[in-house]
Amino acid sequence: MEKITPKKIFSLKGKRKITAITAYDYSSAYYAEKAGVDIILVGDSLGMVIKGEESTLNVTLDEVEYHTRIVARTVSTPLVVGDLPFLSYFRIEDAVKSAGRLVRAGAGAVKLEGSRPQHIKAIVEEGIPVMGHIGLTPQQYLRMGYRTQGKKALSAIRLLEEAKQIEDAGAFSIVLESIPMEVSKEITDVISIPTIGIGAGPYCDGQILVFHDLLGIYPGRRPSFVREYANIGEVMEKSIKQYAEDVISGEFPTREESFVMEDDEREKFYMEVRKWKLSRK
Repeated sequence: MEKITPKKIFSLKGKRKITAITAYDYSSAYYAEKAGVDIILVGDSLGMVIKGEESTLNVTLDEVEYHTRIVARTVSTPLVVGDLPFLSYFRIEDAVKSAGRLVRAGAGAVKLEGSRPQHIKAIVEEGIPVMGHIGLTPQQYLRMGYRTQGKKALSAIRLLEEAKQIEDAGAFSIVLESIPMEVSKEITDVISIPTIGIGAGPYCDGQILVFHDLLGIYPGRRPSFVREYANIGEVMEKSIKQYAEDVISGEFPTREESFVMEDDEREKFYMEVRKWKLSRK
């Protein structure tokens, strides 16, 4: 299949829904591509689902760069988007350098949180496509918590203004997280770039979910907007428990699951063993 680019994602607005998922390693990226998703986001959510942290705040640029390199090396068709982590784009010059590192790791675009039009513009001017992100921005967890944004009219208007600023700065798409569907619909209708929703209702141009949430393999709290398509965590637990029981009982491994010597080599081996034992007496 043809490689998906930011330009391709932009062109899908109004034509068909865009599919996106997070992925962080070879296996998750491999199956995401096999499933045919358009975008793979190497998200700073790895802080929670990979590292077991309470938030995304302890994720470093080195870590995102490492996981981006793995994902980019694994897939050939989806657009790989690297997530700029907390404090990696505090200043405009930092934003450009950090984005450059993720592109060198294989990302076809980067994502950053909040309305930062000057940062976005500077990155875009260096030739790096940018995906915006407004609404619930997890890197503002200490200030905002994990609460739905834009529930009041004035705060909803601010989101609309932020989306327009991000569009005008040159972003090719924007993530809308945890906002009322009426607000996401208005934003989607007003701006020309695609909106990718997560907890933002059905009117966005596309949707994204965290790999571990939709497959049921994250043991932490699952957001209310997530649809769990499988409970693979339960299957994993049962499988590992059965493996442990089979090891204890001697049911695993069997002869068929073991390497066996050829008959003549086996005889020679046992002869040598006997000689060796005698020499030890």
